[in-house]
Amino acid sequence: MRIYEVETKKDFKRFIRLPEQLYREDENWVPKLDLEIKHLLSEKNPFYRHATKNLFIAEKNGHPVGRIAAIVDNNFIDFHEEKTGFFGFFESIRDNETASLLLKKCEEILRKKGMQKIIGPMNPSSNDEIGFLIEGYDSPARIMMPYNPPYYHKLMEKSGYEKQKDLLAFNMEVSEKPRRRLERFVWKIMNRYPQLSCRAINKKDFSREVNLVRDIYNSAWEKNWGFVPWTDEELTDLAKNLKPLVLDELMQIGFFEDDPAGFLLALPDYNEVFSKTGRKLFPLGWLKFLMHRKKIKNLRLMAMGVKRQYQNKGVGALMYYNSLLAAIEKGYRECEFSWILEDNQDTVKIARMMGGKIYKKYRVYGKDLT
Repeated sequence: MRIYEVETKKDFKRFIRLPEQLYREDENWVPKLDLEIKHLLSEKNPFYRHATKNLFIAEKNGHPVGRIAAIVDNNFIDFHEEKTGFFGFFESIRDNETASLLLKKCEEILRKKGMQKIIGPMNPSSNDEIGFLIEGYDSPARIMMPYNPPYYHKLMEKSGYEKQKDLLAFNMEVSEKPRRRLERFVWKIMNRYPQLSCRAINKKDFSREVNLVRDIYNSAWEKNWGFVPWTDEELTDLAKNLKPLVLDELMQIGFFEDDPAGFLLALPDYNEVFSKTGRKLFPLGWLKFLMHRKKIKNLRLMAMGVKRQYQNKGVGALMYYNSLLAAIEKGYRECEFSWILEDNQDTVKIARMMGGKIYKKYRVYGKDLT
């Protein structure tokens, strides 16, 4: 057994292809696109203008059996005023020694960089995929949500890691039943607050819409656990990557009078397509993508935020309602709300009001390094 740092193109190739070796027999695993992982780990990703990473591979008898990334996000450290580093992109065979050596190597690097605590997985930040799946292994993950074997939790516990926070995923029907339930509530709030309005995004002026979303997001999520404000460069990069995937009516911006008050983003579950294309879109994967994208039946509501001064005024409900109408019209069947902090009771109540039920849970782990 040896742990070595990724330094060459060959090493990097082994790092990004390791999950395929571990999950090839798991029918619920959906591979990440190579171009997506490469971008997340590339220095072209604007996240690394305020962060650093070290990638490691565990090798046994000449074969890769695990991987990990040691990540320091200076924006997280500055915003939360704590010396906390991350581990991310963790994968391992079912072996305590492999996992322990990978985590110890990550801890060693973070200590050298002055970190006093480690949390994860963050892939690579709290604005990306986070946590290990702990419940809900009977179905594939939705778009941009993590998936892992059940034994990862034992590996974490054996290495001295403890729960930091659980994240919830609700699933609901896209049907007339939740529409009628929500419609009655929307009527009431519109009578109480006639200043409320809501519209779909305008993709023809996408850069302006992105700026509206940035201001709403940074205001709405400021007090949430793990929050770090998006930089202008990060949000522009995210918008560039998401724009081809966004359907106008499924992304809503809410207003109180003329002030942008909230936003909601739901995406078709493109994992239904990526399960058929595999890791590569080109050349044949792109044809499969075009063939199957219109057959997608499920959604993921991946982000929703309301400025603090407009919370409890029904902005979120109005955006949910408009988005639900569009989803029904387009023939979608189910929608996942994720992720939601376990102690975010306001959002949990909304999810339940919409008929949502918890069907997956995720966990972020942590350990003191002092």
